[in-house]
This record gives sequence, C-alpha cells and structure tokens, in this order.
Amino acid sequence: MPKDEAPKAFLRAREEYLAEWGALGSAWGVNRTMSQIHGLLMVSPRPLNTDEIMAELAISRGNAHANLKELLSWGLIRPVAKKGQRKEHFEAEKDVWTVVQRIARARRRKELEPVLQVLDRGLASTQGLAGPEVKAFRKQLTELRRFARLADSVMERVGSESSGSILGWVMRFLG
Repeated sequence: MPKDEAPKAFLRAREEYLAEWGALGSAWGVNRTMSQIHGLLMVSPRPLNTDEIMAELAISRGNAHANLKELLSWGLIRPVAKKGQRKEHFEAEKDVWTVVQRIARARRRKELEPVLQVLDRGLASTQGLAGPEVKAFRKQLTELRRFARLADSVMERVGSESSGSILGWVMRFLG
C-alpha cells in the first residue's frame, strides 16, 4: 500500500469501527453517541478533550458533555489532568474484561434491579388475592421474576469474577 494510502485506510477503518461500535451500543440499549465516544476513547492512544471528541464525532458540546458524564458514571472512562492545560481530558479503560464487567454492573444496577423491585412489589401486593386475573398476573410475574433473577445472577457473576473463572463457567454452561 502506498504511504499516502495508509492514513486513508486507517481513517476508513476507524470510522467503520466507530459506526459499528455505536450500532452495537444501540442494539444493547445504550445511546449511540455514548457508545461512539467510548469506542473513540478506547482506541485513542492518548487522552482526548471534549473539543477533540466533538470534532472527531461531529457532535455538539451538550451532547458530548452529557455522554461523557454518563460514561464517567459507568466507570468506563476517567478524567485525566494534563500538565499546563486547563481543558479536561478523558481516557477509556483499555482492558476489555474490565470494560465488560463495568458494563455488566451498570446494566444490572440500571435495568435489572428496578425490574426485580417492581416484580417483587407486584407479587407482594397481590398475595392472598383471588380471581382468575390475579392468578394469571401472579403466575406471569413469578415466571418473569425467575428469569430476571437468573439474568441478575449471571450479570452479578460477570461483574465480579475474573475473566478466567467466567470463561470456564461459560464453557461448562455451553458444553
């Protein structure tokens, strides 16, 4: 490949990666821009400031700021102070297993725990009530709760175990 083609090929590959990382995030119920910022910071060899992120992804300051704040709350990125510069810079966690664990913990906290609370309240508040509708309601909530508890235990395990022990567990599960 000619020397001047290398940067073009790199830029195309990075653009495709960022688009796909954003689409993957959307498929998982995560904001596309949040996923793209995370993806950009994961592959960046150096911390980036908000202006660089905005320029790279063609997004507004408000959009960048809101998504950076959310990524910080998930523990997927961290602020980095650069000597002699006033602008805040950000870098992503680079260890893939750590990223997976933090995503699992955040999703569990934001999605599974609230659903389990609603299911538990629904079952508790209808305990002792009679009638076919109540019976059908309680049966469905019980099944949903069983599944949500299973998903919760998997997410808890993924969020707390080492990669080696989880991979062994997954292989036993699939085998």
